[in-house]
Amino acid sequence: MYRISVIPGDGIGPEIISEGIKVIEAAGDVTGIKFDWRYHPFGADHYLKTGEVLPDDALEEMERTDSIFLGAVGDPRVRPGILEKELLLKMRFYFDQYVNLRPIKLYPGVPCPLQGKGPEHVNFYVVRENTEDFYVGIGDRLRDPTHRSVLEIKRKIYEVRLDIDITQGGSEEMAYQIGVISREGTRRIMEFAFELAKKKGKTRVTAVDKANVLTSVYGLWREVFEDVSGNYPGIETEFNFVDAVTMWFVKNPEWYQVVVTPNMFGDIITDLGAMIQGGMGLAPGGNINPSGISMFEPIHGSAPKYKGMNRANPIATILAGQMMLEQLGEQETADIVENAVIEVLKEGKVRTYDLGGSSTTSEVGDAVVRKIEGG
Repeated sequence: MYRISVIPGDGIGPEIISEGIKVIEAAGDVTGIKFDWRYHPFGADHYLKTGEVLPDDALEEMERTDSIFLGAVGDPRVRPGILEKELLLKMRFYFDQYVNLRPIKLYPGVPCPLQGKGPEHVNFYVVRENTEDFYVGIGDRLRDPTHRSVLEIKRKIYEVRLDIDITQGGSEEMAYQIGVISREGTRRIMEFAFELAKKKGKTRVTAVDKANVLTSVYGLWREVFEDVSGNYPGIETEFNFVDAVTMWFVKNPEWYQVVVTPNMFGDIITDLGAMIQGGMGLAPGGNINPSGISMFEPIHGSAPKYKGMNRANPIATILAGQMMLEQLGEQETADIVENAVIEVLKEGKVRTYDLGGSSTTSEVGDAVVRKIEGG
């Protein structure tokens, strides 16, 4: 019996979570696994009614479960940043979910937007560091042009741009955001990437950065990658600048096997990866603490305009559940879920609107369940 915290969230979240749970339970029935689903109301509606985003006692309650299953969060009625920081990032930091794992996998029967590419060309993993870099929240806006911090920033700019007069007053406003990585934080994400490569039978790990410009922060990133790679002599390694990796994802996705990336760059390139694999409706993600509480979700948004219409694609959520099962150590059950999804996509009879069909959210979930049950 696994206890799973469930946050259906906003928009289409409750609909897709319902299908994910339905599929997971069907697979669990085959292998003898049971689930205790513990629901939480957090999201836009709860915030607008109560002013509360995510209380500490809810985190403590989730800590007593085995994993977290999240639908989608976001609503135009809530100012950007509130739910993202006080719900999503709060959970990631509280549970130290330092790995964001994104499988980039094109399934049979799903059209790829890249000409001439098929499932044999798109099958890799992006391992994104999830708790450091520019998302640590160190930043501010400075409105006083005579403030000591403003003058210090101006002096730093002056070292590069001689046309800046640091003594000039006026009403100039400045903003800054600081990216921070640690040796320990970098080491553990690198080790996860190499261990994942071993587990999945991959022979190459690519480290992404922008060390040619942001030399201090990503210089450390490269140094730790080289140190850790020495413990894995059978795995090939390379560096890619983030701008180059976006180009090569499109041109030669078959080259990549495991990609490890800092937080912000990983946030960007995984959306590109989702489109390579056929769209956001097929893209799951995991926020993982390998020795603690992990959280699994589709990487797409809450799509409020489709709320209650029963037309969203639930495959990403179903595959997020498959990732959750794998992380819980239930590989057989996870494989049952993934194989059922593959069969439904390969047949092409049941497809949602984003894949060119007219099937409903629940019809897709039902089709996957039928495959699990042998239908």
